[in-house]
Amino acid sequence: MSARTIMLVEDNADDVDLTLRALKKAKIANSVTVVGDGQQALDYLFAAGSYAGRDTSRQPAVILLDLKLPKVDGLEVLRQLRENKKTRLLPVVILTSSKEEHDLIEGYSLGANAYMRKPVDFLQFSEAIQQLGLFWLVLNEPPPPGRK
Repeated sequence: MSARTIMLVEDNADDVDLTLRALKKAKIANSVTVVGDGQQALDYLFAAGSYAGRDTSRQPAVILLDLKLPKVDGLEVLRQLRENKKTRLLPVVILTSSKEEHDLIEGYSLGANAYMRKPVDFLQFSEAIQQLGLFWLVLNEPPPPGRK
């Protein structure tokens, strides 16, 4: 299973550390690709900019996407992923501290697979990350390659 990577799109270094610690605590050993803004996420997923030449046939098993990002916000990242036939089926979990109803509705309207508010308590966050990892990396059956 370790070949199935996780992509974390998060600009807050503390939240990156918290998420990585929670994944480790949950014994999720999958590789994690971390990018700090929406433009980097798009560049990585579409093999552009500093990621030009990256093999796009190897995409993350799940994308953990914050909404409040510099350069390109999370909702726009999601919009662009869903508009492209090569990325429209990638599982995207919005992982945010936003409590705005608009973000929740817009996230699902744009095709988010799940919306998770970051719990303030580390133990709750760790448990949530463990369940998220179990579902998306072990239980979920992704569409076969080429069936986009």
